[in-house]
Amino acid sequence: MRHRKHGRQLGRNTKHRLAMFRNLVTALLEHERIETTKAKAKELRGIADTMITLGKDGSLHARRRALGFIRKKNVVSKLFDDVAGRFQGRPGGYTRIIPTRRRPGDAAELVAVELIERAEVAPAATPEPVPDEAGKTSS
Repeated sequence: MRHRKHGRQLGRNTKHRLAMFRNLVTALLEHERIETTKAKAKELRGIADTMITLGKDGSLHARRRALGFIRKKNVVSKLFDDVAGRFQGRPGGYTRIIPTRRRPGDAAELVAVELIERAEVAPAATPEPVPDEAGKTSS
């Protein structure tokens, strides 16, 4: 019986599972969008929300707790300086799961996990039309 047991085992032992989730959270906060399986994404949601809540707290104790879980110091800095500010007025639910495709090898359901309010990526610069001698613009 599995009474009072939470979380998915995902076919891994405890240490491997913890390391995998640490890597996934670090990648999600670094890139703000990652692709993974549906089961991993559902477990990742709660952990990522906890890290963003720590970032919103902003205290030294919260920063040290985040440093104990997230693998890269620059990602923790990004979390506390940039990401947490975007979610200051939101009480929770910082991530969304979007179904993308099925993996060719084993037909696993893949989903994209992304932050609700992502940093806008500047579009590629398009050259402005230059007026020619007659005053007409050419492209």
